Amino acid sequence: MAGVADLLDIGGESTRPGASAVPLGEEIARTVPVIRAIREAGITTPISIDTRKAEVAAAALEAGADMVNDVSGLTWDPGMAAVLAQYAVPVCIMHAQGDPATMQDDPRYDDVLHDICDWFEERIAFATAAGIARGRILLDPGIGFGKTLQHNVTILRNLSLYHDLGLPLLLGASRKRFIGSIGGAEVARDRMPGSIAVALHGAGQGVHLLRVHDVRETRQALSLHQAMIGWDE
Repeated sequence: MAGVADLLDIGGESTRPGASAVPLGEEIARTVPVIRAIREAGITTPISIDTRKAEVAAAALEAGADMVNDVSGLTWDPGMAAVLAQYAVPVCIMHAQGDPATMQDDPRYDDVLHDICDWFEERIAFATAAGIARGRILLDPGIGFGKTLQHNVTILRNLSLYHDLGLPLLLGASRKRFIGSIGGAEVARDRMPGSIAVALHGAGQGVHLLRVHDVRETRQALSLHQAMIGWDE
């Protein structure tokens, strides 16, 4: 349906560069009532809980969430993998170098593309050994999480490399700083056109899910993109 999201990603802790961690109880208080209210309103759209914390994930899943989006890639909370295995829900494993408070201080890689690929392989092995079914794992290269502008561009140019891992890819680049740097938009809300450009590029590289702020505009752009290249035939 035009303008409607297929998945809602709800989080109670900012992970923008420089952000501080939110206390466990406060993060639960910010997210669980929202999830409950959505379900009580009869809305059945799948919900992803965006959290690094196992207790937040468990509370959100009990309240009606369907998936966990862990920006730490199961490295922040030792209990997260067990929660995911217990509830048998999908998990998005995102790559990040460092934590939000410091990740943009001086990110470095030997080879950003293959360093992330090797990290994904290690995290997938960890997750499956913990009882998480491989078929429930999604991967996110973590645009803007411990990456310079050039790192981000290099990853985006080569997103198709990660198809070799055989798992669905999620791209979350909407309104991020590199879009403003390249497109001349200092304020995040002014980065919608650039965000759509990156989303279309991601779709062209075979990304399966796009995490966006401007749902209606992105869906319209995707509809036209798909029509032009014949995906609707």
